[in-house]
Amino acid sequence: MPSILIVEDEPKMRRLLELNLGEEGFTTHTAADAESGLKILNREKIDLIVTDLKLPGMNGLEFLQAIKRTDAALPVVIMTAHGSVETAVEAMKMGASDYVLKPFSLAEMVVVVRKELDARNLREENRSLREALGQRYEYANVIAKSAKMQEVLGLVERVAPSNSTVLLGGESGVGKDLIARAIHEHSNRAKGPFIKINSTAIPENLLESELFGYEKGAFSGATAAKPGKFELADKGTLFLDEIGDVPPAIQVKLLRVLQEREFERLGGTKTLKVDVRLIAATNRDLRAALEDGTFREDLYYRLNVVAIDIPPLRERKEDIPPLVDFFLVRFARDSGKPAKQISPAALDLLMNFHWPGNVRELENTIERAVTLSSRSIIDAADIRLDQRSPASQISPVLPDGMTLEKWEQEIIREALRRANGNKSQAARALGLSRNALRYRLSQMGLPDPPEASEN
Repeated sequence: MPSILIVEDEPKMRRLLELNLGEEGFTTHTAADAESGLKILNREKIDLIVTDLKLPGMNGLEFLQAIKRTDAALPVVIMTAHGSVETAVEAMKMGASDYVLKPFSLAEMVVVVRKELDARNLREENRSLREALGQRYEYANVIAKSAKMQEVLGLVERVAPSNSTVLLGGESGVGKDLIARAIHEHSNRAKGPFIKINSTAIPENLLESELFGYEKGAFSGATAAKPGKFELADKGTLFLDEIGDVPPAIQVKLLRVLQEREFERLGGTKTLKVDVRLIAATNRDLRAALEDGTFREDLYYRLNVVAIDIPPLRERKEDIPPLVDFFLVRFARDSGKPAKQISPAALDLLMNFHWPGNVRELENTIERAVTLSSRSIIDAADIRLDQRSPASQISPVLPDGMTLEKWEQEIIREALRRANGNKSQAARALGLSRNALRYRLSQMGLPDPPEASEN
């Protein structure tokens, strides 16, 4: 069974956690301070750490930094009082896996511990997947011949049986809804409902009632009570698309549902409990949203338990031929026309296009060609593409072999070199605030020790 280290200076709480987690079958080790905890880490194999933030001597944040220097992947659950939530969020930015607010129930702690151990196992299995050769995954309605999409489906295979929250990233049109449904259909909740809601498709003033429902008389026109999407998704999965566009007031309520699995309907006073797995999706850079204050940090870290990034179509062009065949068969069947084929010239045209709209744009292109073509073979003349952004007209923006994230990190390192390590000067040179630079450094895994002189 997994081995858990409990670091808590209050003897009664330390003993309660030791007994409770031991009864759940875990092997437990305990320490009254961080220094003793580090000694245990040096001699024992530990799978997860539960630690208080307020400790004698080395505090919880310093303890976390010491842990991450030796094992960045080791999950750490922080215990903190309600008044220290901001510090707990800071700890999660530094690498903590989750936090629980005191006072908490022992059952809640067990749920958090099991979730984090499941997430760690998923990450380790994903690393093994990257090394595996020749293993292929197939899901209904998901075309994934390319290596990048096989990696995505490998993650789906591993995350589906768990109850972990999943955050899907990727451009519009890559198929996030299909991946969300695949996770649901291969989970223990497959017999339960799969409820989808797109936050951008609902006016902001109606989103709260759509998610949480409302009671009779809650507002003008509410002539009867109505359950929300969370209630409808009970014992199943709720897929919340475009999570990055959810307004701040709704973000607070989402955070509560994720933390406590409860909420009230609009205009109601009765607290409702739900058992829902949340899959969220976004085409926005949520890290940028964190920095400009439009997305809550605590909600981000609650959502980002398992992140799956779906690559754009232009980065997995091996999938285009089978996608074309799939759409040809579907649209020929739907239109009642004989099955059509695609000519080599037409396929070359599709393979060389940039596809800013991704799979959705390819689907629409094939549907139009099938609908308007009177021949059995779709030729290049039947293909209509938006020529404003073909791949041939787009010059490289980044150096060869360099991703945007790596290029940003190189720019930050260069700014620090030119400023002789002075982070305030480097931040000014980059046009960033000091906190924004600190956030990026933490994402890069670089320490941010206090400096002798900040000008």
